[in-house]
Amino acid sequence: MTVRLHWFLPTGGDGRTLVDRHAYGSNIGRETRGLRTPDIEYLAQIAKAAEQLGFEAVLTPTGTWCEDAWLTTVALAQHTERLKFLVAFRPGLLSPTLAAQMAATYQRLTRGRLLLNVVTGGDSAEQRRFGDHLDHDRRYERTDEFLSVVRGVWRGEPYDFHGAHYEVEGGLTSLPPDPVPELFFGGSSQAAGPVAARHADVYLTWGEPPAQVKEKIDWIRSLAEREGRTVRFGIRLHTISRDSSADAWSTANRLLDGLDADTIAAAQAALGRSESVGQRRMLDLHGGSRDQLEIYPNLWAGVGLVRGGAGTALVGSHGEVADLIEEYHSLGVEHFVLSGYPHLEEAYWFGEGVIPELAARGLLAADTASRATGRPAPILVARGR
Repeated sequence: MTVRLHWFLPTGGDGRTLVDRHAYGSNIGRETRGLRTPDIEYLAQIAKAAEQLGFEAVLTPTGTWCEDAWLTTVALAQHTERLKFLVAFRPGLLSPTLAAQMAATYQRLTRGRLLLNVVTGGDSAEQRRFGDHLDHDRRYERTDEFLSVVRGVWRGEPYDFHGAHYEVEGGLTSLPPDPVPELFFGGSSQAAGPVAARHADVYLTWGEPPAQVKEKIDWIRSLAEREGRTVRFGIRLHTISRDSSADAWSTANRLLDGLDADTIAAAQAALGRSESVGQRRMLDLHGGSRDQLEIYPNLWAGVGLVRGGAGTALVGSHGEVADLIEEYHSLGVEHFVLSGYPHLEEAYWFGEGVIPELAARGLLAADTASRATGRPAPILVARGR
């Protein structure tokens, strides 16, 4: 099992501070220092950098404050050659048969570069913006049915399904996707686990300390075994990697500059209203306090003071960051979905610093390792006569 690396597309805006999707949404039309709008030119820079540096795919988020992930990534596919797109989407906001058809079309248009990130949704207020009024556990019930239909329809022959949320008669994609997109799925609640076990190719967790990640892996693995399935594992983290540990920690602390106590308290109150068990676990890592944000050696919870979702970062020298990746990998984590502020610059810091470290340890696939350790072509200097 090799380490498979993915980056992130900030379709809600980017910048040199802890910019959140919500931050971009609330600042539309206002000038904010260091804010980068998610136009196609900037996102293409990130996508091209990720491809050049050896990342396999880029995760594209979903939600009110983001550009649409399907449309954005299929446009970016025209600017890249090999890069895959991990498209986040929410079951229940579109028909499962239509989603299956969209995925099949996407695979043909991009020659097989689609991965899917299934986001059931842990915030009822956010779900209601899209017209969804189911409660937390019923959303997971619907996701279970949704993914059953999607996989059934991908068989390429008429498929019937009769459930509490969906009634499908003769559903099919006339040309099934080739290859079938891998399904990434996350969720820490008791309602989420069985759904992941039945449908996920990759179970994706946020970046908790290794012992807690191992507990999740053991939990999902045991549930999958009961279903007669094998699930692979991934982790979602930010990263701040520098030539020295001191430089990395200085950068991390600088991200918190300008965040006063009221700003953090307001963010924590908003995040605390989430129904997501995973979000509550992120909040528990720091308790809303700036004190002791290094919750495990080189694992920093500062991002989660104001940002929802993934709230931890790998911080340290390139070797220290590689050490922690190797530790997670030893637990069974294969996919690392990473990001950093700003996403363009941090892709280079990681790509030019940590990826060669991982390659030297034999943790990367041969094609990724060759790009990481490849030497530039010699520069030819013309001499006058």
